[in-house]
Amino acid sequence: MTPDQIGFTLLYLAFFLLLGKWIRVRIKWLQNLFLPSSIIGGFLALFLGPQLLGNILKNFVNEDSFWVNGIMTEEVMEVWEALPGLTINIVFATLFLGATIPTLSKIWKYGGPQLAFGWTIGWGQYVIGILLAVLVLSPFFGLPPMAGALIEVAFEGGHGTAAGLSGTFEELGFAEGYDLAIGLATIGVLSGVIIGIILINWAVRKGNTNIIKDVKGFSTLRKQGIMEFQNREPAANMTVRPESIEPLSLHFAVVGMAVFVGWLLLEMLIWIESVTWGAITDSEFMTYIPLFPLAMIGGIIIQVIFNKIDNAEVLDRRMINRIQGFSLDVLILTAIATVSLDVIGEYIVPFLLMAGAGIAWNVFGFLILAPRIIPTYWFERGIGDFGQSMGITATGLLLMRVADPKGESPAFEGFGYKQLLYEPFLGGGLVTALSIPLIYQLGAIPFLIFAIIMCVGGALVGLLHFGRK
Repeated sequence: MTPDQIGFTLLYLAFFLLLGKWIRVRIKWLQNLFLPSSIIGGFLALFLGPQLLGNILKNFVNEDSFWVNGIMTEEVMEVWEALPGLTINIVFATLFLGATIPTLSKIWKYGGPQLAFGWTIGWGQYVIGILLAVLVLSPFFGLPPMAGALIEVAFEGGHGTAAGLSGTFEELGFAEGYDLAIGLATIGVLSGVIIGIILINWAVRKGNTNIIKDVKGFSTLRKQGIMEFQNREPAANMTVRPESIEPLSLHFAVVGMAVFVGWLLLEMLIWIESVTWGAITDSEFMTYIPLFPLAMIGGIIIQVIFNKIDNAEVLDRRMINRIQGFSLDVLILTAIATVSLDVIGEYIVPFLLMAGAGIAWNVFGFLILAPRIIPTYWFERGIGDFGQSMGITATGLLLMRVADPKGESPAFEGFGYKQLLYEPFLGGGLVTALSIPLIYQLGAIPFLIFAIIMCVGGALVGLLHFGRK
């Protein structure tokens, strides 16, 4: 593959991102669902690629024709298949860069109730998933016990985490897990937005909301995904002079160093294992760990260093957010566009069972546990955690913005503090990354027991400590 061919795949990427945005602006029912343009563009690329349009056209053209891949090319699909696994490292490396890291006591005070609720939901997805795998998916459909982790990987972790684990799935002999996880993540985002909006309408009618009393106040521009003129603000702050270094270049370099530090940590762990317990037990557990959770730790290390030496505060969180957002758009679009429909079709019943079980658990947790764990503004605060548990963090932020447009409740502050302790472990953190290798190495039952303990522990802390306040 030549550099020109690789560059051409990026032009395809730009085309589908723009097309997805144009369709979002033009079609009202997509506006009402608040679907990101990257998801719309990803589905378009999937439909116009080799799996759908290509399969139809190959019946009318010879096998050497361009049209057997739809409007895509083999080079585009090859590059796009690799992009999600690369961009997820950038997404996680940027989680804590440019952000103020508060004390643990402050995190516990403001974000504790949401942390307890999110912790219960996250570990509960493992409990539900592994029980489903052990009792149904493995004996009746031949899926490995590792399938029990797919609900948490896809729903809590989202497209990024599923893409980041693609190499792990393949190395452990469960390559189908990647396509199933991407499919589940897509179902999670779609159902998260749809069910979330339904829940908000229900809560308004029942009087369970403290802030809004109707959900009809959104402007046309907002539904189109365009910032209203009066609300526009700089996308980032110029913290350095462009004649010395372009601000975007500086922040990109810092993100790159965070990923590099994560890579060094991973290589160090692999080496330590090879000369210690790995040499004794002949195991290679560390080689199955993906890079992205270590890239997140690399970002924390870089941020701590900058806190010590950066008196001018040159790291701008808004600029970091732009890099993270671009990477996430690329990740989501290419992950959806390259998902294998054949795999999902082959395992359609297990796929639907996992999707249904995950959705049912999340809705149950929000309606039954959230009011009893979160002492004040339970709906405004809990709807964000519900949205995150169904897909990506952006889904949670979207639903919180609908339920609390002006930020009058402690929802956003609590959600932000909760993420500082939550993200390093669940929702794409260390536990999510290690769950597949752990189940493979130790078996499903030990991990199930541990997940039950964590889930029950989070529920008890939430109900008995925060719920009584």
